[in-house]
Amino acid sequence: MTAEAIRPAATVILTRPTATGPQVLMGQRGAGAAFMPSKYVFPGGAVDADDGWTGPLPLAAACAARLASAPVPAPALVGAACRELAEETGLTFRPGAAALRFVFRAITPPGRSRRFDACFFLADAAGLAGDPDDFSAASDELSHLHWIGLAEARSLDLPFITEVVLAEVTNLMNGGDQPGVPFFDNSGTVPTFRRLI
Repeated sequence: MTAEAIRPAATVILTRPTATGPQVLMGQRGAGAAFMPSKYVFPGGAVDADDGWTGPLPLAAACAARLASAPVPAPALVGAACRELAEETGLTFRPGAAALRFVFRAITPPGRSRRFDACFFLADAAGLAGDPDDFSAASDELSHLHWIGLAEARSLDLPFITEVVLAEVTNLMNGGDQPGVPFFDNSGTVPTFRRLI
């Protein structure tokens, strides 16, 4: 039996400030989805062969350096993140406004129906073109797209890794430090955790 291939993937965690605290954008995967059915997730998905980014990368130098060990080059990850955001939510960044911060990486454990090496990017909704509440151009891959407070999001039906990412984002949004990007590495037989410095 051959091992399940691990595909590179990218995810965007959109945030926006409100009077009651920061919100994140989440949607629910379909009940019939092969991967994480019915779970609430951030927009994202696998990197396609033609994903890329032209021009200066919307990443700080430290983020680009931490992506050096990723399975595909940073421009492909950034391109995939922005493409998936547009497809799944209908939202796009204004030209030159996509300021992304690499905040998390995780490889799906063995035995799952799909396996991904996913890089998570944090972005402010202020960089979006148009109305951040207008999901009329979204595909049907995610339903119940909505903005939700960080604390309230924890009550949703979340995959384990999304809970961990949400805790990391909550820390960052509250002004916490990040001594390197957390990396949950399940590529081998023994799960490992380390930080990408």
